[in-house]
Amino acid sequence: MSRLFPAFWSVVLALCLCGCRHAVPDNVAATVNGRVVTYADLDKQYQAQFMSSTERPSDDQMMIQKLEVLRTLVDNEIMLQRAEKLGLMATDADVESRFAELKAPYTQEEFQKQLAARKMSADDMKAQLKRDLSMTKLLNKEITSHISISDKDVTDFYNANKSSFNFPEPQVHLAQILVTPNPDPNVRNLKNDKAQNEEQARKKMDMLEARLKQGEDFSMLAQNFSEDPTSAPNGGDLGFVPASALEKANPELRAAIQIAPPGQVTPVVKTPEGYRVFKIFSREPAGQRELTDPRVQQNIRETLINRKDQLLRAAYYEVARDEAQVVNYLAQTVAQTKDKK
Repeated sequence: MSRLFPAFWSVVLALCLCGCRHAVPDNVAATVNGRVVTYADLDKQYQAQFMSSTERPSDDQMMIQKLEVLRTLVDNEIMLQRAEKLGLMATDADVESRFAELKAPYTQEEFQKQLAARKMSADDMKAQLKRDLSMTKLLNKEITSHISISDKDVTDFYNANKSSFNFPEPQVHLAQILVTPNPDPNVRNLKNDKAQNEEQARKKMDMLEARLKQGEDFSMLAQNFSEDPTSAPNGGDLGFVPASALEKANPELRAAIQIAPPGQVTPVVKTPEGYRVFKIFSREPAGQRELTDPRVQQNIRETLINRKDQLLRAAYYEVARDEAQVVNYLAQTVAQTKDKK
């Protein structure tokens, strides 16, 4: 009998230790493959993205917003773990170099104001840069580097869309980023980021304008943050817009597009739908563009690469989510609250 008691208590102790290991601390909002996303992380990101000094959302709306932010944090953690596993994490030297580039156009005081507007410290910004640079390295290696567009692909696209290269009037090839104070439930940019009111829309566009001035890629910012459901997945690309369509547009918008030279980004324009900023790719006179025109070939290649890139990225994110072990404790808490009513 005396031999049984030590064995019995060993089993009890093992069960208790097991239970302790699976206990979830109060500060854990979710886990990704056992790695935690804390409520402190969630609250910091929520404050930066949604909090407004003039309008407080309802409790239900706030919880919806927090669930959206948490999904983005979970997706980021999934991608970071993949980058880490593949040895693609950005180095400290990469981060410091990029940080210096972003800081260079500003005085110390101006840069501190930029950080304050985004509710970030210098360390917060460096952490974000490490994450963004690592994810870029991951997606470039896993997706972009594998995309190949053949001459036949270009020819087939041209033949199938030849009429679209016949311009009866001058055209402007441009892309846009839209931020609206009236969130569209159909918007699904990569960051799942949507302004909820006028103040949030203005602050968000100020942030995007600052990042564009710092040299960040227009297409990636559009994919991550634009609230236009049609163009956001394509990096904001609107294709060729005829001159007659611009004549009917908002006068300030039309003036901004007409003045900006190819390759440049316009100032932010306020329209009835929200805040817009455009990138001008090219200006084309009227007439048929032949496949022998290098600009036509370049445009087709960029279009096909962008389409393939967006398709593969969307699929890559879905596969990564399926393969990850994610526990969303915040969502579980919300669901349990419903069941108790």
